[in-house]
Amino acid sequence: MRFDIISCQPDLLESPFSHSIVKRAQQKGLVDIHIHDLRKYAINKHGQIDDYAFGGGAGMVMMIEPIDKLISELRAQREYDAIIYMTPDGQTLNQQIANQFSLLQNVIILCGHYKGVDERVRQHFVTHEISIGDYVLSGGELGAAVLADAIIRIIPGVLNDESSALTDSFQDGLLAPPVYTRPAEYKGMQVPDILLSGDGPKIEQWRFEQAVERTRQRRPDLLDE
Repeated sequence: MRFDIISCQPDLLESPFSHSIVKRAQQKGLVDIHIHDLRKYAINKHGQIDDYAFGGGAGMVMMIEPIDKLISELRAQREYDAIIYMTPDGQTLNQQIANQFSLLQNVIILCGHYKGVDERVRQHFVTHEISIGDYVLSGGELGAAVLADAIIRIIPGVLNDESSALTDSFQDGLLAPPVYTRPAEYKGMQVPDILLSGDGPKIEQWRFEQAVERTRQRRPDLLDE
């Protein structure tokens, strides 16, 4: 899967894609990530990519021309399944959205900044608008990293144990159950006996019941859905 990420602050994206699972996915050749500096497509030698909003008001607006130049250049090289704009007023990211995006081949992610992009970009280029929560960040870069990570980890072959992603929270509409590891007893704190029993079906039933109870306590809205 190929990601082309458009940013006016590309340095913010270096670390998230240089470590752990995402790094290994790239090394395996399962994921190809390209970060594009929007300022290289600025309208003048001063690197201008934003301007004041028509009608006045505080804050700057990302201009359509640099974005059009870059997206057009990328589209001339390959077809894209989605052009995703990271914005606080987009659809809130969830596991089902990540699952759907993981089936795509080529994706552009546009990172918002300032007061956002010229509305014509959203109308004529963007196919999906995604938010990672009901709050505002300084730019879309961190949101883009979150989105990419959520997608990449469920691409077949990325995780050593592919079943691991399928048992994550939200995959079945429930939160994940409690997990334990060695030692079985620590300062009087015990691991539940059922997990030490070796009885696979009973363990799975216990995990399901625990997942339902944890979801009921912490995210009852998921059960309503």
